[in-house]
Amino acid sequence: MSESRQPMHGRSARMDDVPTTSAPVTHPTLPLEEFAQPQTEALALPLEALASPLDETQSAVFAEQLPGAPVFTVHPSPIGELLLTGDGRSLTGLYLLPDHRYGPVIGDDWRFSVDSFRELAGQLDAYFAGELRDFDVSLAPKGTPFQLAVWTILTRVPYGHTISYGTIAAALGRPTASRAVGMANGHNPISIVVPCHRVIGATGSLTGYGGGLPRKRALLDLEDGLRAQHSRTRSTVLPGALAAPLLA
Repeated sequence: MSESRQPMHGRSARMDDVPTTSAPVTHPTLPLEEFAQPQTEALALPLEALASPLDETQSAVFAEQLPGAPVFTVHPSPIGELLLTGDGRSLTGLYLLPDHRYGPVIGDDWRFSVDSFRELAGQLDAYFAGELRDFDVSLAPKGTPFQLAVWTILTRVPYGHTISYGTIAAALGRPTASRAVGMANGHNPISIVVPCHRVIGATGSLTGYGGGLPRKRALLDLEDGLRAQHSRTRSTVLPGALAAPLLA
């Protein structure tokens, strides 16, 4: 596919606007039948599940975004087309098309590039195939210091585990900031790789997700099903398992 093909600009990206990274790929289908779901849904998980500590070894160190127009591509997946954006060195965005909340508008100066995302595309395919749990890619999300702190914690939530907004707030040393954590989580620009889908409500509800609740459930079910091959219990990260607050 020629990389000179350009999408329609000036509005949010949609599946029929942009070329994809490759010819159509056959993926196993994840359960996405019920797209019209309420914004709160009970998770069929026991809240008394064994607590699990945040993984310190997986904490990301975010890079500074390079100046200049973004590069982008669109990659197929079992949960729909994924818009990938970058600065030529790091991943700056991963959005679930066609209507990711807070998704970007493709500018006239954006450059389509398959090659810039070939390594990540392979990792995404391996993730959806159940062959990869931890991504190895440079990340450069843009946000406020508070948002970046929240997103850093997300990178420490292990595969197949979940964490609550309140637990993240406590880890930041701001136990009353659950709502602000929810807003920061919702504005996470790098879905899946920075796993905001692993954040649930205090009662175990799915609450919201920028890519839609059916996709959030599909991602959790994917990880939980593969993790169950090694353990029959899905763990929830509880407040007592956290280290010292990250922010004063």
